[in-house]
Amino acid sequence: MSKPNDPAYHWNGEELDLDAYLARIGFDGDRSPSLATLRALVYAHTTTIPFENLEIILGRSIPLDLESLQNKMIRQRRGGYCYENVGLFAAALERLGFGVTGLSGRVSFGAAGGLRPATHALLRVTTSDDDRVWLCDVGFGSGPLEPYELGESHGEFALGEWRFRLERTSGELDTDVWVLHQFGREGWIDRYTFPPQPQYRIDFAVGNHFVSTSPHSPFVTRPFAQRFLPDVHHILDGTTWTVERPDGSSRDRELELAELPKILSEVFDIDLTDADAVTLAKGAWLAK
Repeated sequence: MSKPNDPAYHWNGEELDLDAYLARIGFDGDRSPSLATLRALVYAHTTTIPFENLEIILGRSIPLDLESLQNKMIRQRRGGYCYENVGLFAAALERLGFGVTGLSGRVSFGAAGGLRPATHALLRVTTSDDDRVWLCDVGFGSGPLEPYELGESHGEFALGEWRFRLERTSGELDTDVWVLHQFGREGWIDRYTFPPQPQYRIDFAVGNHFVSTSPHSPFVTRPFAQRFLPDVHHILDGTTWTVERPDGSSRDRELELAELPKILSEVFDIDLTDADAVTLAKGAWLAK
């Protein structure tokens, strides 16, 4: 897909401090826009930068301009949720010469209340190797740890020890819809669906507003953080700390409010300021 020169269609890669970003995720490899580089970048970003919604719980907004993303996720070494992770990653890929297009997914697992809006950000990426198309999901909080090919449905596949399944179906008006499944503590779950229609930064801004402010958003009522590694997935949901393994086994632990800052630092690699740690541990969000 050709894109106009209008900056609204791009990801502001020229504004990124690329060296600082790559240092943040511990990447020191080849910078060519190849598949090997893409795989290494997805792995490094996903295992280094955690998923978290703490700014919302601390009463602050979620800006998506690149300078704000760099300040939070690179300089302050914090994490973010999908729109933040994808915005930063897209800028890096664009700067390195990859072809980058945004997509929106509709999260389906855990949607007991019915149909959810399409508020998950993904990236469709092409490399210099060939014409294949790759899906990169660095902002869901639970992988995959590598890009996966967006071709024909290819059933179950493993990326590291974690198992996934991709299916291609027909949605309304006979449009193509992709469904990603993931194996975990509840067996195989339908994680999200996504169509191939491109999304742009302005589209992500609309979704970000809903996710960060709507009373119907799952992220405005309690702290939520994830750390995804090759052999373990840590989840903090309110005061419940869950540890999941690729074989589907898991264990839960209920935390005291005062433990939250320590667990966030030691397990999720999220270091809050002293003031924010005190605010979080007071638990005012429990009244929401």
